[in-house]
Amino acid sequence: MQIPVVRNVLEANEKMADNVRRLLTEKGILSLNLISSPGAGKTTLLERTLSDLAGEFRMAVVEGDLQTDNDARRVAATGAQAVQINTDGGCHLDSNMILTSLESLDLTGVDILFIENVGNLVCPVEFDCGEDAKVALLSVAEGDDKPEKYPLLFNLAKAMVLNKVDLLPYVDFDLARARNFATKLNKDLDIFEVSCRKGDGLEGWYNWLRSMRAAKKEGRL
Repeated sequence: MQIPVVRNVLEANEKMADNVRRLLTEKGILSLNLISSPGAGKTTLLERTLSDLAGEFRMAVVEGDLQTDNDARRVAATGAQAVQINTDGGCHLDSNMILTSLESLDLTGVDILFIENVGNLVCPVEFDCGEDAKVALLSVAEGDDKPEKYPLLFNLAKAMVLNKVDLLPYVDFDLARARNFATKLNKDLDIFEVSCRKGDGLEGWYNWLRSMRAAKKEGRL
């Protein structure tokens, strides 16, 4: 008796991700998939980014969460378009969810699409959502060994945002150790040390967004 090896879910997701990527590329939209543990600061980073760069880029957000539209309401309050995906217990977004959610957004003139994935360092990494780049968020309130413990995300990400650096005097977190773990996995990883609460270090993150947007516009992504 032959037992089939089920790969259909991931294969189907990859095909749908190609459709998402093709659609966004046709419209010249840079798409970034933000992945972190719960509470690392994805939504706060988005609030600051959407507000500070509102005069420079037109941005939209796909929000993923288990329940509620709390985060979507927070980012929509900045004036950006936002659509909420509730996974009802699912631990990640997938490309079919993203493609469906795009129908609720006016993509005309959008420069950057942010995908705020469900808070999880494992499952969201496995599922391509049609993004141009994954962005890993890590807060200093977590362990500095997270890159070593969850290597796939930091291996695949193009940028890592180390958030809540204003808390460093109060927590046991070694920035150099976290950087070392991450860059051993990915020597090309861009790393930004920020405090979304105070605004420290955000200009480096904004410059990275500018360079990524330019690369997308010029067809280098």
